[in-house]
Amino acid sequence: MTKPSEIASPKLPFRQRWIPHPSLTGVMILLWVAMANNFSPGGWLLGTCLGLAIPLLTQSIWDTTPKIASYGNVLIYALVVLWDVLVANIEVAWLILFESPRDLRPQWITVPLDLRSREGIAVLAGTVTLTPGTVSCDLSADGRSMLVHCLDARDIEEIIRRIKTRYEARLLRIFR
Repeated sequence: MTKPSEIASPKLPFRQRWIPHPSLTGVMILLWVAMANNFSPGGWLLGTCLGLAIPLLTQSIWDTTPKIASYGNVLIYALVVLWDVLVANIEVAWLILFESPRDLRPQWITVPLDLRSREGIAVLAGTVTLTPGTVSCDLSADGRSMLVHCLDARDIEEIIRRIKTRYEARLLRIFR
């Protein structure tokens, strides 16, 4: 008779068992320390505990670890997003301070997606929402389009082109 312990899945290496998503762990540690603005040993220790515990506790809902094709592309993407957030903050401040609310053209737009990776789509939605003036609001049931609200959509085609070329194209190179 087979014992339940013999049916268990093959033993995973230490790193995969205790640090299932090392990139996520690293990012969470850095984000915790930066958001808490606490660079003391205690801040790093708490960030490390959270960075290790959260991926470990949520491991059962992850299908697989996302495959990142190039960490260089991740760095470039992060720099592009940081630049775009800075520029969008200035643009939104300009709209609020110097434009009449009647002149704004808020609009819902549908962005067709070539991304199929759930992680890539999540990063794209987060990027769109992070950028002032736009909010990703919904994803179609088949995952082929995303609904985005724009504070001022004077040129819808240009907004779609920008999301696809600046963000989605880069994410396609990151999440293969």
